[in-house]
Amino acid sequence: MTQAPALLRGQTGEAVLADKAYNSNALRMLIAGMGATAVIPSNRTRKVIIPHDATAYRQRNRIERCFCHLKHFRRFATRYDRRSAHFAGFIHLAAAMIWLR
Repeated sequence: MTQAPALLRGQTGEAVLADKAYNSNALRMLIAGMGATAVIPSNRTRKVIIPHDATAYRQRNRIERCFCHLKHFRRFATRYDRRSAHFAGFIHLAAAMIWLR
């Protein structure tokens, strides 16, 4: 949560998707200042539950699971390739291997 404002500085987009851990009023105000929609589910401890787009949040979870599958490949997790073209090529190969399962 401490690095989220620095990460979002200078970014543009229609929505910012985040986990429940990023549920804070300050971050929501920063996202609104960007002109984007915050797709962040509310914590259980929040007194007033703020609604979010459940479909977009579900798609975020699919992307997160895809990265989890990619991290099972040691070459991806440790980033052995020094050149970005080689690394990108391996990402395509690993994604194809996952898709073919």
